[in-house]
Formats: sequence, C-alpha cells, structure tokens
Amino acid sequence: MKRYGSLFGDTAGLSFDRRQLLVGAGAAGLGLGALGSTARAAEAPKKGGTLRLGMAGGSASDSLDPRTYSDAIPIAIANQIFSAFIDIDEQGNAQGELLESWETKPGAAEWVFNVRKGIEFHSGKKLDADDIIYSINLHRGDTKSGGKDLISAITEVKKLSATQVGITLSSGNVDLPYSLSDYHFYVVPNGWTDWSKPDGTGAYQLESFEPGVRTLTKNTGRYWKPNSAWFDSVELKYIPDESARSQALLSGQIDAANRLDPKTVSFLQKSPKVNVVQTKGAGNRLAFVAHCDTAPYDNIDARNALKWGIDRQKIIDTVYKGFATVGCDSTIAPSNKYFSQNNPPHTYDPDKAKFLWKKAGSPSYELQVSEGAFPGATDSGVLFQEALKAAGIDMKVTRVSGDGYWSNVWLKVPFCAVLWFSRPSVDTQLSQTFLSTANWNDTNWHSLEFDKLLFAARVELDEAKRKEIYAQAQHLIAEDGGMVCYAVGDYLDGYGKKLMGTFPHPRYEMCDQKVAEKCWFS
Repeated sequence: MKRYGSLFGDTAGLSFDRRQLLVGAGAAGLGLGALGSTARAAEAPKKGGTLRLGMAGGSASDSLDPRTYSDAIPIAIANQIFSAFIDIDEQGNAQGELLESWETKPGAAEWVFNVRKGIEFHSGKKLDADDIIYSINLHRGDTKSGGKDLISAITEVKKLSATQVGITLSSGNVDLPYSLSDYHFYVVPNGWTDWSKPDGTGAYQLESFEPGVRTLTKNTGRYWKPNSAWFDSVELKYIPDESARSQALLSGQIDAANRLDPKTVSFLQKSPKVNVVQTKGAGNRLAFVAHCDTAPYDNIDARNALKWGIDRQKIIDTVYKGFATVGCDSTIAPSNKYFSQNNPPHTYDPDKAKFLWKKAGSPSYELQVSEGAFPGATDSGVLFQEALKAAGIDMKVTRVSGDGYWSNVWLKVPFCAVLWFSRPSVDTQLSQTFLSTANWNDTNWHSLEFDKLLFAARVELDEAKRKEIYAQAQHLIAEDGGMVCYAVGDYLDGYGKKLMGTFPHPRYEMCDQKVAEKCWFS
C-alpha cells in the first residue's frame, strides 16, 4: 500500500562498481534531501525507564504477522520484537542484519548470503539457515504478503550450510539486498505460525498487544546488538488524532510522537519541552490513485485532466504549511538520485485540464478520502475539488471512515487517497507500485514497455545508462499512469527533551521506526 512506504525518503541511488557487485555487506548511497536537526547527545547512553510512544499509522485490525504490515505502528512493534534480514543505515546503505554479508556472481542472478552466527530467538532456539529460508518463503507462493512482489524473481532458496543460504533469481537484480530490507521481511523460527505470541531475535519481547489500543514490550536483556536497546520496556499507544498526539507530547504523557500536524508544528518547535526532527523532502508520497481499467479513468485524457487540474503548490502551502515538496506523479521523490529532472510536475493549468476533460467526454469523477489514508487527505481532496471547479469540472469528494481504510477502500474503489512510504531502492519503489504483476499496483496500470525498462535497469551497471532507464520509466508513469502524486511530505517527529539519540533517517519516520533500539533517556 502504502507504502512505508516507503512511511522514508527515497533511498535509493545505487552506484556499483564490479567489486561492489560481487561482494558486499551493503553498498551504494542515496541522494537525499536536506535532513532536519537531530537530538544526538554527547553524553553516554544509560539504561532504564519505559519509553512511551504515541503514534498514528495503525488500526484495530493490525496483526503481528509480517505479511500483513502496511503502516507505521505494526512496523515499529516488529522492530522491537524481530530482527530484519538486512538493515538500511543513516546514509541509505544496505547493511548486514541477520544476513550479515553477501556476494553474487556477474549478472546478479545467483547470490550467497551468510547467516549471522551466535544469535538466539527469545525461545532460546539458535538461528540457522532453515529459519532464514522459512522466513523468506512466507512471502513466496500462495500468499497475500505485501512483500511478495519484491522477491517474485526468486526461483530457488536453498540451504548451503547451517550458516549459508543460496538464492537464485529468474533474472539478475543488483538491488536484491535492498529488496530484502523491506519492512515485511523479518526473521522468525522455522515453521512459526503463532503471531499472537511472536518469537523473534529483537531487543524486546511482547508482553501484551491490543490492536488499535496499546502494546507493551519488555527488554530481554540479551539483545545481540551492542550499545543499543536502553529502555526497560516500551509502551506504544495508538493515538490517531494529530491534535491529541501533540497534546500528549506537550503534557509529558508520551515521550515521542510521529506525523506531527504541519499546521501546528511551528508551535511545537518553540516549546522548551519538545524537540522536532524534520526529514525534508524524503517522506511519504501523498497521492490520489485512479484505476486505469475502470471508467472514466481508463481514458488517458480523463486521467491527465486530473493531473493538470490539481493545484499542488496551494495544497502544500495550505494543508502542509510548506512542509512538503511538489510531487511528479510517481513515487520517486525529487530528493532521489535517480529522479528525472526532465520530468517536471504537471503545473496547475485549468484550461488544459478543461480541454482534456472535454476530449474525454466530460466524465464525472468521485474521489474517496479519509484521514485514515494520511493526515490532510480530506483537506487536500477538497482543495483539489475547488481547483477543478475553475476548469468547469465537478468532482465529488466522499469522506469515508479511517478505520479499516486500507482493507476496505484502497485497492477496491476506483479513485481514492493513498500514502506510499519510501522503499529502500528505486527498483523496489517502482516494482511494488507500478509493475504490471504487482499485488499493490493500486492504479491497475499495465505497461509492458514500463516492465521492460524496470527489468533492464535491474542488471544495468553503467550509472548513466541506469539513470536514463529510470528517467524513461518515470516519464511513462507520469504521462500515462493513474497516479496523481501531488506532494512528497516531510517527516515531522516530536520527542520529549529527555529523550536522547533521535535523528532523521532517509527511509522511515521515528528514527527508521527504531526509537526503542537507538535512543535513551538523559
């Protein structure tokens, strides 16, 4: 869905030389926008206390099964309980996690991954290759996992030894380590199915889980990463209302809050009780998506009338108070290294929108919006509606419930609001959103030309050629696709002054959703 998307900034600009391709524990940097101020502290971290998180990005239907994750709260909980295959560092590079290193042959279709040694699950079981294979296969075959599309090219996962796993792809992909860092890919014991009592290798063990209400985890005291996980316990409260989160932070009821309201963040920045960390131009992709196989959106002129008929800058200035960057109708952010400078956004042009709308037969539009999609979606939809009126176009805006939005509205209705999180590479960002066979292709856009470009980029090692391929792909999406991505938001996280070690991250909000691991109390 969404998504986490990329909930962080486009991470991905890979630049491989032959050595980096053949052997790596992570390589290649991203092109990121300017990052906001940090709250790194010079003092040494110390253990103790209960971290209290107040977050948006979850619902009463949340599960701890990694295949189901679609928003911030399940991911934050997972990062406490589980460990990932591969991590993304603060520079946007792939780094070894439970898969500590890897190598591939020329062509990037055959890979060998080394399993980290000496790791135990909370149950005491020792990590081995069978656990890795099982955890990968959860997202292959007959599954609705949101991570399935990212590893659909895998044809074989085999055990080479207790500490080595071989992966074969149907076609080469130098981005495979980045794909395996997606937020669906966590490691569980071989055969594990009881998601109400998850067994992981994370720093914290689940004590209680009330979806839509509250989660409590306790520190195991034996986390395998040194100098991390300083809290005794972590309490996470679901607080979907922006105002309520801010008030809870100001009053000291919580220590950290995500998705601060851009309308009031300047007030929080002035508070002596709060630190605000901003990640500029690398946050959530804010969009409206139309099904390209459903009337009237199956008409390219009807789709493009919408792209010319939205006043992107007005929405950014009015709804997001400038804490966003104009979007270009794909999920690749302007901060990204591979962003196409030759693909400028559709500027607001009521006359052009009216011409295309009439050419399409003057169709009727209905947009479904909800704050359950993302904060500001409703106001953005209303401003979109007003901008279209200047072109003589009427669009009905229907407000729907936020509870269950991602299961009841997204992917089901022909025109609705969507938030896409960052993905760890351009390939994963585009593959999950626009590839013809993708489960989360939420515009139902199918372009064989685009698919061919994406496959070609996966094995192209020449940086200039790869950039050109991605530029062509972005042009196709913007001119033919069904996404109206009007903005790329800034991540705006708020922290109490006593919480140390906070920082912006190029992938996700809230310290890459790892506040519980990275931070501590002064």
